[in-house]
Amino acid sequence: MARENFIRFDWAAKRLLRQKANFVVLEGFLSTLLKEDIKIERMLESEGNQETFDDKFNRVDMLAENSKGELVIIEIQNSRELDYFHRILYGVSKAVTEYIRRGDPFVNVRKVYSINVLYFGLGQGKDYIYHGRTEFRGMHTNEVLKLSEHQIQQFTYQYVGDLFPEYYVLLVDDFDKKAVTPLDEWMTFLKTGDIPDKPKAKGLPEAKENLLIGRMTKQEQRAYDAHYEAVRYQRSVIQTGLIEGRAEGLKEGRAEGRAEGKREQALSVARNALKMGMEKDAIIQLTGLSVEDLVDL
Repeated sequence: MARENFIRFDWAAKRLLRQKANFVVLEGFLSTLLKEDIKIERMLESEGNQETFDDKFNRVDMLAENSKGELVIIEIQNSRELDYFHRILYGVSKAVTEYIRRGDPFVNVRKVYSINVLYFGLGQGKDYIYHGRTEFRGMHTNEVLKLSEHQIQQFTYQYVGDLFPEYYVLLVDDFDKKAVTPLDEWMTFLKTGDIPDKPKAKGLPEAKENLLIGRMTKQEQRAYDAHYEAVRYQRSVIQTGLIEGRAEGLKEGRAEGRAEGKREQALSVARNALKMGMEKDAIIQLTGLSVEDLVDL
């Protein structure tokens, strides 16, 4: 029996999962990750609505509103960024402030979930999924601060920290386990594009039916292939730059070589990025080089 080929999650998020008919796939992913039943009411505008690879510098953003009025940010990122944690904080802060009207009471501030699916290493750790949230603990009692009874009735949360944003970081490349749990099934799909014959995870049976590459039009297939060729090429450019930079750095003296090696590494990445037509602002963010450095190149 021929192996079925499925549309990758990031492409589906850009083109298909925004459609109400396909909300069930995204709801299944979020329900599995957040461990509660998530229903999406509507998709809100986000910078991920841009249509081309170059426009969005290899990232897909979705902003959804669930049935409880909470905001869910989903970002899929292929390109390595040293300041990505700052990007997460900025994205959440922007959502908090943009979705409350001037003059509204603070009670209208939305709960925000930030879901980040990353295809590169970030930070140091042995896990492949990390969850971050705010806690208010007593400095003497170590107890977690709860909301008052009236607040619990009004907000439907139990603890003060429940009102604050929550963050999820999924390090797809670090997942190397056999799919045992429903969340593992989703991680396998995110990494390889494979879905088991009888998936247990919510949303994957619908993904298995609706995300077949064979259901694409010829025009969609060409756009899909071009996008992933660009993704592969960019990742190859970055990896090549890292290797070349290390090699050139080793030729220098130990102390001087470390500093020069890092610069050569950045310059090598920038040269290749310029050749592929990457935007200068994106190259500066990626390498840490200055505008003058790019002019010299």
